Amino acid sequence: MKTEPMKTTDSCCGHSPSNHGEAKLGIEDPVCGMDVDPDTAEEKFRYEGKEYFFCSKHCLQAFKTEPKKYTSPSDANSRAVSSGDTTAIYTCPMHPEVRKQGPGACPICGMALEPLMPVAADEGPDAELKGMTQRFWVSTGFAAPLLILTMSDLLPMNPLESVVKGPWFNWIQFALATPVVVWAGLPIFKLGWDSLRNRHLNMFTLISLGTGVAYGFSIFATLFPGLFPSSFRMHSGQIGVYFEASAVIMTLVLLGQVLELRARGQTSAAIRGLLKLAPKTARKVMANGAEEDVPVESIIQGDQLRVRPGEKIPVDGRIVSGRSSIDESMLTGESIPTEKTPKDNVSAGTLNGSGGFLMEATHVGSETLLAQIVQMVAEAQRTRAPIQRLADSLSAYFVPTVVGIAVLTFGVWMWVGPDPKFVYALVNSVAVLIVACPCALGLATPMSIMVGTGVGAQNGVLIRKAEALEILQKVDTLVVDKTGTLTEGKPKVVSFKTFEGFDERSLFEFAAALEKGSEHPLAAAVLAAAKEKSFNLNLSTRDFESLTGRGVKALVADKRVSLGNVKLMEDLKVDTVLFKKHSEGLLEEGQTVVFLAVNEKPAGLIGVADPIKSTSSEAVQMLKDAGISVVMLTGDNRTTALAVAKKLGITEVRSEVLPEQKIAAVKEFQAKGRIVAMAGDGVNDAPALAQAHVGIAMGTGADVAMQSAGVTLIRGDLRGIVRARRLSQATMKNIRQNLFFAVVYNFLGVPIAAGVLYPVFGILLSPMIASAAMSLSSVSVIGNALRLRKVVL
Repeated sequence: MKTEPMKTTDSCCGHSPSNHGEAKLGIEDPVCGMDVDPDTAEEKFRYEGKEYFFCSKHCLQAFKTEPKKYTSPSDANSRAVSSGDTTAIYTCPMHPEVRKQGPGACPICGMALEPLMPVAADEGPDAELKGMTQRFWVSTGFAAPLLILTMSDLLPMNPLESVVKGPWFNWIQFALATPVVVWAGLPIFKLGWDSLRNRHLNMFTLISLGTGVAYGFSIFATLFPGLFPSSFRMHSGQIGVYFEASAVIMTLVLLGQVLELRARGQTSAAIRGLLKLAPKTARKVMANGAEEDVPVESIIQGDQLRVRPGEKIPVDGRIVSGRSSIDESMLTGESIPTEKTPKDNVSAGTLNGSGGFLMEATHVGSETLLAQIVQMVAEAQRTRAPIQRLADSLSAYFVPTVVGIAVLTFGVWMWVGPDPKFVYALVNSVAVLIVACPCALGLATPMSIMVGTGVGAQNGVLIRKAEALEILQKVDTLVVDKTGTLTEGKPKVVSFKTFEGFDERSLFEFAAALEKGSEHPLAAAVLAAAKEKSFNLNLSTRDFESLTGRGVKALVADKRVSLGNVKLMEDLKVDTVLFKKHSEGLLEEGQTVVFLAVNEKPAGLIGVADPIKSTSSEAVQMLKDAGISVVMLTGDNRTTALAVAKKLGITEVRSEVLPEQKIAAVKEFQAKGRIVAMAGDGVNDAPALAQAHVGIAMGTGADVAMQSAGVTLIRGDLRGIVRARRLSQATMKNIRQNLFFAVVYNFLGVPIAAGVLYPVFGILLSPMIASAAMSLSSVSVIGNALRLRKVVL
């Protein structure tokens, strides 16, 4: 996949951003995924006859160390990574433009980076979560007794009074607080320092300032108490220290990080669930007929594999012999198993039923449908919905504003606050710094997008672009292609009629004899019908002649046989009265009719049509019930188009349109103020798919169509559009809830922390309570996003 050069002081591989520059679209660095211009690439290396280009010596060295790792079908950008993998590419959920090799922190917001692909299905918690959890429990072990000690006057009979009033009390607090602030809180302070160094102020800037000021002031007050004036002293005459506040705040921040990392891990549950579908081994049939269980990674195209009843299919392939029913619900969302016979395609990760079969591998590694679905979902989770711009614009000014409010709070309390002024000023300004949570704003959209796209994938709806997920809820017009979208896309014999002296067998055997050398779709339909009926396909044929625009004729079993349209029959002096009489109704239904004559005598006719998908009628009705106007747009003739539209209840039809006319039609609807979705499956649909507000491709269609669309329906079932729209509505509602909560939380929390309620109600917000509120705000946003997993589509 294409990745963007990082625009921050950290770079993808740990070297200066200037090493990458603004690379032109060219060849991808196999290690870090950056686009590299072969003409200006810093490094290059030939491996197994192929030239590879690299953005830096760092990537070249990594490639030389393990070249197979970066040249296997599952490359660094598409494989599931192990926890803490230092070679995989990581990104930030809030700033997907950031790319970095190996785990670390986002240089913009400070959040822990996560792999472009989720942790492999059998992996446990990642290293970041393990580390934060360890620091949290250690800090709890020190902060809990410190909190009990400083609040001992609330205990019955005040058993610790002698300790609290002793000369070493501040030093005891210092001893308990220092491991929490200095060791457990080190990652938080590092992130705060990085935010200043990178000039991207964030949540960790505020936390570091708040806890650092409280802890630093307390140390100074403990070492030099005589330097402070009376305004700094408590009513008892002592200098107030805030060791317990800094320690408890840091402990709560670490708790928030642990909860957030756990919750964020659940947002990728859908992808990990897809990864679990793929079996680890496959039963390979060797050239000598022996069978052996081998790792799936070793399977190559063309290998023959045995799939036994109840087993998962290891790779994409084609059945060679045997038959079975395949449960494809994990990929398509359809619960009814699909019958599979020789030459039918099967997909990796689907579940075999009661039958066994032999299959030939056709797609392996990252080329399987399952791997492509995982990759598409992962890419979609990193795209940004337009609504994210609102959060971005607010976040850009958020931290500087909060710092300004904290400074103003300190000044106001020093000016008009009660004694001791400095104590009130310090406590309230620290509370302002701690309570503010820019991450709640930043996470509001990407968390919902990540969960929503995962839910879609589990229901056969692949969202490739977050923008499509946002706009789908607003769509009021669906422009849909006919062939392959509303219909099967494969002509079939749907009717036939024999005349006096001929029966069904003779009709199809004569027709098949003439068509068996043709590649025309109608010929394929006739041959498939004859084969399905077990008729003879090998009647002797000679003197074959193809008549352009009319049909074919030959001597079949020593009889003069002709197959074609009315024009051919008239040219051969065949009586066409019967043909015209019995074909009129079929033509009105949109069928293509071919006529068969034997020795210039009418023998019968065959009607061929592209059958309407069994789900199309229900899908069209569901769309109309949802208030969406359905328009058929097809290159087919008007008679056929109207026949299909009539059966489906579609009233607006445009037929015989070229690809450029399809895109013009989409623009026409857009010019009328409509929000247009376009559904299609062919190469000719790609321009219109790209032009529409939302392009919807059939998973059974052309690759270029899927690349042009923002949404792909795996089974090519239009009912998936209804599911996608429901998903869009639920996701956008969830995002709006998150943004509302984040904005209201900060809008109310910051003023309360500054002390606006104190003059009237005497209420102040403790920095420790502010810390708990700040940590829970991010977790609440993530928790709300996770509710999308329960949405019924």
